[in-house]
Amino acid sequence: RQLAKLRVAQLQSSPNCGPRRDGLTPSMVVIHYTAMQDAASALERLCDPLAEVSAHYLICAHGTVTQMVEEAERAWHAGVSNYRGRSNCNDDSIGIELEGLEGELFEAAQYESLAQLCLAIGQQYPIAHIAGHEHIAPGRKKDPGSGFDWALLKKIVAWPPQYFPEY
Repeated sequence: RQLAKLRVAQLQSSPNCGPRRDGLTPSMVVIHYTAMQDAASALERLCDPLAEVSAHYLICAHGTVTQMVEEAERAWHAGVSNYRGRSNCNDDSIGIELEGLEGELFEAAQYESLAQLCLAIGQQYPIAHIAGHEHIAPGRKKDPGSGFDWALLKKIVAWPPQYFPEY
């Protein structure tokens, strides 16, 4: 699928995925940080069958987007999770990794690509929530963390405030 205005550099398939359970479709976007020094290392890990972890997309520091798992498939990014009264957030979410480390700021190009990607996903699926890994796995995960500007993303995407976590 072509994403308008996005710099989609590549499709690199991750074997770490499967069918969505109970015929669910995506209704939430979950944002992560890679916690790795560079995007190439993160991509290698997200596509390594031994890692048993993946995401649908990776956004590099300069804004380039790589898709690893088809949106119709269930990526393995949320782990043990619970949000909006539902557990197993992998079942009905799209996972997006941002190149970056804990507590560091993200680049303007990443926010622009993230916003465009969220809007494109929202045109295809009934997205009603956007949250960080820290919101769906509190106490266990910290991403995207203190360096992530939720107010900026909220402004750019212009979705209703109730779609976003409290920050």
